[in-house]
Amino acid sequence: MNTLADKIDALAVDVSFTVDSLHVVLSDGREILAPLQWFPSLLNATSEQRSKWELIGDGVGVHWPEVDEDIEIESLLAS
Repeated sequence: MNTLADKIDALAVDVSFTVDSLHVVLSDGREILAPLQWFPSLLNATSEQRSKWELIGDGVGVHWPEVDEDIEIESLLAS
């Protein structure tokens, strides 16, 4: 499989949280779970702050303005 094609197709479409994980749904149907411990600002944020996210560049990343956190989907896929 072409890595460049993976990067282009790997766009975030939805974000949610469990008690200890970040959950990102991608446009190609894949889902990523990452421990909140990887993102201290999100770990320490309130549920309301976590729920106020925005897509960066049509889904290449996610931004939380209230806690000044940005996460690139490519970096989550590489983890």
